Amino acid sequence: MGERTHTIDDAEIAKFTAMADEWWNPQGKFQPLHKFNPVRLSYIRAQACALLDLDANSATPLDGLNLLDIGCGGGLLSEPMARLGAHVIGADASEETIKTAQIHATQSGLQIDYRATTPEALAATGMQFDIILNMEVIEHVAHPTDFIRSCGQMLKPDGIMFLATISRTPKSFALAIIGAEYVLGWLPRGTHDWHKFITPTELETIANGVGLDFVRSTGVSYNPLTAQWRTGGDMSVNYIAVAERSDSDSAR
Repeated sequence: MGERTHTIDDAEIAKFTAMADEWWNPQGKFQPLHKFNPVRLSYIRAQACALLDLDANSATPLDGLNLLDIGCGGGLLSEPMARLGAHVIGADASEETIKTAQIHATQSGLQIDYRATTPEALAATGMQFDIILNMEVIEHVAHPTDFIRSCGQMLKPDGIMFLATISRTPKSFALAIIGAEYVLGWLPRGTHDWHKFITPTELETIANGVGLDFVRSTGVSYNPLTAQWRTGGDMSVNYIAVAERSDSDSAR
């Protein structure tokens, strides 16, 4: 079977399009991402500096690097990456979401190349990136393997890709579905489909199959006592992996 034209799940895109105006409201429907963002940013910065031999003491350690934020939403990661010096392309399949991101970037005085497009379309242009952020996206796509393949094709031989998602475990069903959506109301009901969650082992198998190797991984958990997220060894719910191309050729 050949590679699909696109991996977009139209029903998933519709969910986020309906919430496009909420992206930059820290008390709105994306409140969990606003709370989640500091730990994501800290991990991305630290690992990028370590793996790409960047100056961790610099205010702009990503200066001059090309970065793709795939499934960028309203730009909650794209904007901090631009402030760290990266040349950022933010891509999302929702045109309304991209409009929200563009307006906020302009208001913030940032130059970010936002595009309403798919990874397949971007890969077809031959673009290559030093860093690809693939954060909390794969659980919303229709065909995970083709999605990761397309993203991997855009990674430079010495580049790195961050992949963050939610593992499919009883614990994640209790916390990410029942807890977050039904009990605490952190997210609108139906935001996530537990059956589309991917375990770390499954994600690593997919990555290996398209020419990527995991080099680092960590769990991310919420501490209700401090109301903060932190990285650690528990990968049974949220987790982040860092991958690189397994050889000097394009991902298969």
